[in-house]
Amino acid sequence: MTKPLRGIGAASVLAVLALATAAGVARAQRGAAPPRAAAAAPSAYSGPRTPDRKPDLNGIWQSVGTAHWNLEAHSASEGVPAGFSVVEGGSIPYQPWALAKRNENYKNRLNDDPLRKCFMPGVPRATYLPFPFEITQTPNHIGIAYEFAHATRTIFLDGTAHLDDLDFWMGDARGKWDGDTLVVDTVSLGDKTWFDQAGNFHSDALKVVERFTPIDATHVSYEATIDDAKVFTRPWKISLVLYRRIEKNLELLDYECAEQVYEKLFKQKTGKS
Repeated sequence: MTKPLRGIGAASVLAVLALATAAGVARAQRGAAPPRAAAAAPSAYSGPRTPDRKPDLNGIWQSVGTAHWNLEAHSASEGVPAGFSVVEGGSIPYQPWALAKRNENYKNRLNDDPLRKCFMPGVPRATYLPFPFEITQTPNHIGIAYEFAHATRTIFLDGTAHLDDLDFWMGDARGKWDGDTLVVDTVSLGDKTWFDQAGNFHSDALKVVERFTPIDATHVSYEATIDDAKVFTRPWKISLVLYRRIEKNLELLDYECAEQVYEKLFKQKTGKS
């Protein structure tokens, strides 16, 4: 029989709990998500299908989370909500020089984030911006239109090879169906985009493989494997959930980033309000 602990008062118990909580917060701030139960594998998809019997992804989708601000676990700060890491294993496996560069980017993020200059968000960042995006699906290609700055992607499903020696902000994408999972291989992404607002970055060697696995009619499990041997010690993966927007009469609106940035810079130079 287990003997009860003696000599521990309520104050001592509260102190122990406080220390444990503080340790958990510290782990999250260092980039490691607190231990949680493993997520259940997506069940067999039983939602709507297109005429060619593929899962119907047509519609407007959006990520609800904090990956846009930082892929890794982070505490709240002004304008930034706290969030758990979406990186498998908690931390991004940078080479030492690249980690130093990322830390420099973080210090200068309010000015150097490419999105603050209205550049295209790149892949995979476009998927988890706090803006909706619309998927248009056909048997031979899938088009994605993003609300942010009119960014677009065309994912070819016809088996054609990647184009050579290109440098696209949104990459050159080729897709295929693996059962009910859409697998998208994107290259030619250049080196000018970031993964998030925290300064996580890549080189022109970046290759991204995305997996869109529908869970049901309104949820998609999204994974992106990042491969860039110039910057990271190994490939790594992020995972999050995409939600179908189902509001009545919903449509993408305009987010004219360039106009807003121009107005801000104009006011700074002229002093006009």
